[in-house]
Amino acid sequence: MMKRLASFLLLISAWTGLKAQQLFIPYGKISFEKKVNLQRSLAEWDIPDEAKEKIKKYKSTNWELSFNRTKSIFKSVKQEEEQTNNLFFDFAGEPENELYADYQKQNRVLKKRIMGDDYLLNDTIPKVDWKIMHDIRNIAGYECRKAIGKINDTVYVVAFYTDEILLRGGPEGFSGLPGMILGLAIPRYYTTWFATKVAAFTNPSTDIVPPSKGKKTDTEKDLKKLLEIFTRYDEQKKEKPEEHKKRLYGFIL
Repeated sequence: MMKRLASFLLLISAWTGLKAQQLFIPYGKISFEKKVNLQRSLAEWDIPDEAKEKIKKYKSTNWELSFNRTKSIFKSVKQEEEQTNNLFFDFAGEPENELYADYQKQNRVLKKRIMGDDYLLNDTIPKVDWKIMHDIRNIAGYECRKAIGKINDTVYVVAFYTDEILLRGGPEGFSGLPGMILGLAIPRYYTTWFATKVAAFTNPSTDIVPPSKGKKTDTEKDLKKLLEIFTRYDEQKKEKPEEHKKRLYGFIL
């Protein structure tokens, strides 16, 4: 009787271990759709009515987040797209940008294209103050819990994360929740990111390394020069320098 019980417990233990391996995903690739409401985003800009009529309501782009236990890289997926007279094609697409994050070392590298040149911006991973809610939503087949955070002091962010994926990361470098973010919305920027597919791997499928092609901005002098270039590039020149810096790096600096 004791031998049967021991065998039964051993079987249960093995099954539980296998189930845990299947449940908690250490490696994989997540497909995201980024969607921007262009008409609302550009409503306050001084744009001629004729140009406004040519602006599509939404701009959608596809992105991939490859990850392992400690690192991730978020980059766009090249896609054939019908070219229109949309004057703000690059506003939502950012097709050349990449964001690498090392959560163990708490640093990141952003590759950003400005006026035809690629720049590599290095800094630490910013922290977001999150408040976990009770709401649950299914995204790409995963049960996700809602959380609300705040960035740049006043901008609210809504996220949905799953604890079935071990890495505590997400699109655009957002992190700090007890699992992977599969859904994200920033109402003030009229932008959302939602996972459409999760490909789970049992072993690493590729090395996750930071982007290396581009002009490095490792010093304060380099960053100041880049900010001057970005200010000339950005049409919203009335913004304060710190606002330009936020826009230069992305949403969460």
